[in-house]
Amino acid sequence: MTPVVLDVSVQGLTADVCALLLGADSKVRSDDDLVFYNHPSQDGVSVAGSAVTVDLVRVPADAERVLVVASTDPLHPGAVFTRAPSVAITQAGAEAKSFTPPDFTSGETVVVLAELYRRDAGWKIRAVGQGYASGLAGLATDYGVDVDPEPAATPVPLPTQGRRNPGPAGTLASLPKVERLAPGLLSPARQAGKALADRGIGNPRAAVYLILDHDWHMETLYESFAVQAFAERVLALSANLDDDGTVPVLFSSREEPFLEEIRLDNYRGRIGRLHTQVDWGWGNVAEAMRRAVGHYQESGAADPAFVVTQVGAEPWDKAEVRSLLQNTASLGVFWLFVGFGRGKLAFYKNLNASTSVTFSNVAFYDAGKNPGAVPDEKFYADLVDAFGGWLRR
Repeated sequence: MTPVVLDVSVQGLTADVCALLLGADSKVRSDDDLVFYNHPSQDGVSVAGSAVTVDLVRVPADAERVLVVASTDPLHPGAVFTRAPSVAITQAGAEAKSFTPPDFTSGETVVVLAELYRRDAGWKIRAVGQGYASGLAGLATDYGVDVDPEPAATPVPLPTQGRRNPGPAGTLASLPKVERLAPGLLSPARQAGKALADRGIGNPRAAVYLILDHDWHMETLYESFAVQAFAERVLALSANLDDDGTVPVLFSSREEPFLEEIRLDNYRGRIGRLHTQVDWGWGNVAEAMRRAVGHYQESGAADPAFVVTQVGAEPWDKAEVRSLLQNTASLGVFWLFVGFGRGKLAFYKNLNASTSVTFSNVAFYDAGKNPGAVPDEKFYADLVDAFGGWLRR
């Protein structure tokens, strides 16, 4: 197995490139696992200038992931990423690849660009694109690195053009939090608020959950940022319904559903990072639904729950799904099944087609093969239409 070279290209500012080796707990095993210009090699991973070389056969078995990171030069306080760095990947005998994450808008000074991770008996690579406006301190918090404090940077003001002052109540009340923590989500959050207001829902409140299909046929949609982009849109919607800035996320796979969260302050690249901890399989949708309901009940929330359930294929546990829908109708739980992927979705489309059995707390939205191509205005109008009607009732 020949070494893999990941070469980082940055435009518009001076940046340092480093790498992290992570153990099974997604933390560095020791401070030596930070590979940078003052410590240029460790256990098969080396850094030279803008390139990270990973000799896969030399990486110890207890190192399960290798991250490639770019950071702004600490000698230039106030410098932030706007245009995202690109990564070119080469390996002898394999086709060269390259990718560039979406541009950054939140004053990020450190970005995780790519990740090599073990899968079965081999290695795979994926794009990440997660940025930290908190700099190396934010990186250290996530991965357990002990870093020296950075020089104090001049605060970067948020743009004022186009700001909208929120009223005392209503869907705009939480937008200042989005503007402060996740300005990249401000526009979709406004579109989501408009969709709710257009349906006559004033000052709506709901706990938003997200269930994601992790069937094997969804792999390309995870790697192409399609699932990440979908999760970001749901997070932007939740900012209008729940002011904690957090959406619990469950991955539906063959094993027990994996429960985590996506937040306004960590959303970039979050889904891509989390899903690599979940095995591929035939999605156990009913078990993920059951886990979401359990979490909602344990939270003691007084507001209703809006569970956005992304599905890419027919469920194998159809009877259990129907039973859960019936049993949660009186619990204040609304289920929106959002279809995108390659599988057939007749079960979800026809849930309310029967004249004998209907579910008042269920709707289906077909987002097509590429939900990212649906404009925000239409996406949110379709997403909240049935939910709005259920709330009014």
